[in-house]
Amino acid sequence: MAASPSVVGSGPNRAVLLTVTCLGQFMVLLDNTIVGAALPDMQRRLHTQLTGLQWIVDAYVLLVAMLLLTGGVFADRFGRKRVYLAGAVVFTAASVLCSLAPSVGWLVAGRVLQGIGASALSPASLALLAAAYPVPQERIKAIGLWAGFSGLGLVAGPVAGGVLTDAFGWPAIFLVNLPIGVILLLVGLRHLRESRNPSAPRIDLPGTALSVLAVGALTYGLIEGGARGWTSPVILGSFAAAAILLAGFVAVEARRSAPMLPPRLFRQRLFTVSNTAMIVVGFALMGSSFFFSQFFVYVQGSSILRAGLQTLPTSLAMVIVSPFAGRLAARYGFRVVVTIGLALAGGGLLALGMVHAETGYGNVWWRLGAVGIGFALTMSPLTGAAIQAVSSREGGLASGISSTTRQIGAVLGVAVLGAIVRSSQAGGGSFESGLNSAFVAAGIITVATAVFTGLWLTRSQPVDGAASPDPAPATPLLTEGVRARRRFPAERPRPDRTHSR
Repeated sequence: MAASPSVVGSGPNRAVLLTVTCLGQFMVLLDNTIVGAALPDMQRRLHTQLTGLQWIVDAYVLLVAMLLLTGGVFADRFGRKRVYLAGAVVFTAASVLCSLAPSVGWLVAGRVLQGIGASALSPASLALLAAAYPVPQERIKAIGLWAGFSGLGLVAGPVAGGVLTDAFGWPAIFLVNLPIGVILLLVGLRHLRESRNPSAPRIDLPGTALSVLAVGALTYGLIEGGARGWTSPVILGSFAAAAILLAGFVAVEARRSAPMLPPRLFRQRLFTVSNTAMIVVGFALMGSSFFFSQFFVYVQGSSILRAGLQTLPTSLAMVIVSPFAGRLAARYGFRVVVTIGLALAGGGLLALGMVHAETGYGNVWWRLGAVGIGFALTMSPLTGAAIQAVSSREGGLASGISSTTRQIGAVLGVAVLGAIVRSSQAGGGSFESGLNSAFVAAGIITVATAVFTGLWLTRSQPVDGAASPDPAPATPLLTEGVRARRRFPAERPRPDRTHSR
């Protein structure tokens, strides 16, 4: 059954809805980059070590990664306006809690709540747009505006973070969400129209709980292993628990009629390879950008404000290049564009591994830009490849899984690269040498993945052969699937592009 129609209303009402949904996603994306600029100040004022900074970042990303798909189903099942406003309330309240946090523990707790709010706010904002723009052409334009405007949060984050932290200290980066959240609530209550999908599937509570616990246990072991010792009982126990929980997750998902992560989708090589590569994209991008501001502050002696500006080339390059990635993939094929993007990003990370305290910024910014351009070329085509690997009815689910795998990679990237830096320091190395090792490791993994996609980012069988016994639920990410299919039409069966011989 199709989603219940929303009262679209007049042009001005649509404009208000578009503004509100864009502003909500802007706030979520702003939080992704604004925190990075404030990490050095957090470390100094909260008297924490690298482990504490890792938890400040990963506590948020972990909850977003694990609850994103569930948030979309919640919006469809219980009402998109209701879930959107609930997410805005939780996110705003959590931001205030973060700004008042007297210790790292309280700040991490606030970040967990922020992640829960974001996992509801983000997919619900897209669902509201989909319901308000039922005509495909109008919907595509609205989603383009939604993605473009909200994407400015990625660029504004480093600048705003540097300015606010330099002037008022790190709590100010969270208080900036308060006026945005109040506006969302006041305008949303008055102008948003409720819509839902009566045939939305049930919430996969066992799968969601097991996935959160499994990735959480793995993250704990990776972050705390450097401080507690990799062979300590607690760390070994966390890794064992992660393995057991992951096995339980796979078993539960295989038996459910409507699992959050259907195992059968991974029988498609194009789907499996694209999502594997997406994990690496999240791993290398988030893991390396976690250290950008710290490099400029602690290694090169920049101020927090200047460091925020110096990290700008990566996010700016991503915002500029991302709109063209889909067109390039449609013309030249997923494999070509993704492989070139990963190779470029990996080369940029390897080049960052050779930067030192004496290196002038004129010889640093282009390395950051190469990382941004490279990853911008990969994300949209990888999502498009995942969508094209499944049936048209499962495009929204494939898009949601692609976003989830990227977030999981981000969680692991901060944990693993942080562990590399800590291990280097524990062995007597400097923070600078630890960062170089982390950047080189991320670069090697990214370049290796470029080789992997160059060989295997192909379709093992025609799309029509994909198993699809039931229509996919009308998730908030369904419109992304529609958009991707329009942007990534089925390619001609060329053996050097998206089909194997």
